[in-house]
Amino acid sequence: MSLRTHVRSVAAGAGAVALLTSLTACSGSTDSNAKEITVYSADGLHSADGKGFYNKVFKDFEKKTGIEVKYVEGGSGEMVQRLTREKSNNKADVVVTLPPFIQQADERGLLEPYRPAGSHKIAPGDRSADGTWTPVVNNYFSFIYNSEQLPAAPKTWEDLLDKKFENRLQYSTPGVAGDGTALVIKAMHDFGGEEPAMAYLKKLQKNNVGPSPSTGALEPKVDKGELLVANGDVQMNYADAKASYPNNKIFFPAVAADRKPTTFALPYAAGLVKNAPHEKNARKFLDYLLSPEVQEQVSPVAGGFPVRQDVEAVGEDAVALRKILDGVEIFTPDWRDISENLDEYVKAWKEATGS
Repeated sequence: MSLRTHVRSVAAGAGAVALLTSLTACSGSTDSNAKEITVYSADGLHSADGKGFYNKVFKDFEKKTGIEVKYVEGGSGEMVQRLTREKSNNKADVVVTLPPFIQQADERGLLEPYRPAGSHKIAPGDRSADGTWTPVVNNYFSFIYNSEQLPAAPKTWEDLLDKKFENRLQYSTPGVAGDGTALVIKAMHDFGGEEPAMAYLKKLQKNNVGPSPSTGALEPKVDKGELLVANGDVQMNYADAKASYPNNKIFFPAVAADRKPTTFALPYAAGLVKNAPHEKNARKFLDYLLSPEVQEQVSPVAGGFPVRQDVEAVGEDAVALRKILDGVEIFTPDWRDISENLDEYVKAWKEATGS
């Protein structure tokens, strides 16, 4: 089965799409009986060309229930900040972000506990204990390189310090983008703590083009050879490479040549917004996201991994996705620590890099 995926808008096009979705959402009804919901989400699952995972899910959900989905997209941190600002007058019903921002939303009291139908089929350690959020598409942190200009992927973090990457390497902004924050998390794990990780990122800064609020905006730059390396995530990088950016290949740097490369799960996680204007509709939508019929579409349509243990990913895309992770060590971050100390880690990153 061929992959139907999203193609991300960049530059002016991205701004136009973001503005359009924001205006559409803001015009939504506050009538609790209105047949609609508003979803605030990190980017990666929706497509301007209409072929993304969200595009299909929203359309099928409306056909099934009569409930229209209004959509607002941005970085994970941006979505939580928006919810925080609107706390006294909520406009969103459902929020979807990458960790640790879903945990941050929970800690700020922005989420209402709700266990969607089927959530018991998700491993307990992968969902919140109190039911405030559940993963809906599993995913893993990754890097990409231009396979046309580089004969092989960089093997280690040290390789990325090579002079050939000067002004040809870029990663998205920690604290703003979920994947940018994930880069700091992986560095802290691989180097054994905050201090050695920041010391490394300080050295890497000589090659770094500079901050980027959007991880997706880096993909076309790598594909064209403007950049040689960028950060990302498996779902986005696999889907977009197959659809639009054939020169982009996924890799995971190791801390040393004699060590395994590492990564960690970085799922899209959804929560019911506290005091949501259309709570009943939102609950139906969360149930639908975890339904077997939707979870079976996660690999072939989204390029990700299903979160339900009773739904097996099958087909050529599932095989290819599993192969990407062959030989890669999967670690589990201490999300509570990261969420509680995120501001400190971002501050340390800014000080180390002068950003």
